[in-house]
Amino acid sequence: MAAHLEARQLRILDLELAAQQNRLEALSISAPPGAEGETGATAARLSAILTARGVLDFTFRRVPADYYDRPLEERRDLLCADSVDQLCKSIVMVNTQAEADVVDCSNPKNSKYYVVVVQYMARLNADNIKNFIYALNNKQIPKKRFNMRLAPEEESLKLTGFVHNAVTCIGMETNIPVIIDEAITKLDEDFFWLGGGEVDLKLGVRTSQFINAFNPFVVKCS
Repeated sequence: MAAHLEARQLRILDLELAAQQNRLEALSISAPPGAEGETGATAARLSAILTARGVLDFTFRRVPADYYDRPLEERRDLLCADSVDQLCKSIVMVNTQAEADVVDCSNPKNSKYYVVVVQYMARLNADNIKNFIYALNNKQIPKKRFNMRLAPEEESLKLTGFVHNAVTCIGMETNIPVIIDEAITKLDEDFFWLGGGEVDLKLGVRTSQFINAFNPFVVKCS
């Protein structure tokens, strides 16, 4: 009788441990190409892109539906981040004064659009980005031809394939040049968080590996 009870208790414990493991896997994966974990197809697709580029230190986490209603400190805790400084967002910006023949992203040095990765804590300085692109073109294009503004939400969706609060600079529909704020590269943790392609999915990635893989422009954006 005692042996039967012990076996039953062990069985219940095994089931509880299995359920807990499933919950943990649903929160975080670093999947190989083609793999699809509990986080779904989007995470699997982005995982494949990251792995193919040589990025090995990354993770995905699901967050509650009210994530963006919570203060940054709570978001930090939900992601198990070291500090709120690691919480970042990807913003699509458009040059509203570009010359008539600049209509797409074919020239990274003088693109109609850029994706800017900046900290939530930071205040974006569009003039810094404008000055950077002006200098990138050896000051050969009149400065008045650069006026960086937030792209309308419908343009952002069309260019990236991601809805508001889900935008990430990885796996976009369009190959938009990426700018990362210099402050992110100076974080002690060498790790930052950004959108993961779905509103409730966030991606954490090793900063140095991200830069080596995607070669973004590093600019003082704030």
